[in-house]
Amino acid sequence: MIDSEGFRPNVGIILANDSGQVLWAKRIGHNAWQFPQGGIHFGETPEQALFRELREEVGLLPEHVQVIAQTEGWLHYRLPHRYIRADSDPVCIGQKQKWFLLKLTASTQFIRLNLAESPEFDQWQWVSYWYPLGQVVNFKRDVYRKAMMELCARVPQHIRKNSL
Repeated sequence: MIDSEGFRPNVGIILANDSGQVLWAKRIGHNAWQFPQGGIHFGETPEQALFRELREEVGLLPEHVQVIAQTEGWLHYRLPHRYIRADSDPVCIGQKQKWFLLKLTASTQFIRLNLAESPEFDQWQWVSYWYPLGQVVNFKRDVYRKAMMELCARVPQHIRKNSL
């Protein structure tokens, strides 16, 4: 599903633990790490996509997490020209994303990267909240910064002090 401007609707997931660290995952077959994310299907709400993607990519169910915050509007990034498939109809020039900050409320034993038919990730680790900004591919860096700044700011002070 591509919107009239060429952007694919998508959700991004920042999953934090009690120490305020976030789940950082390595894409299969690449030395590229990122937050879990995925497309929103036709007729699906961002919240429905969030929980479907969380299950497919990380193996977690709604009862394993608490939604702390979400971005107000859509955050956009454009794909580098080499990734744009000009022969597709419609042409996707990038993604527009709703980002969610979640807190893991279950044991890490529930994190499983191999539940989907085609898994996205083969490794994961906990990293400090701001670590991903220096590690994610360049074309996603600005949207990561915007999402992380907005979500961090929307966490109540008493929670931020203890976890983020």
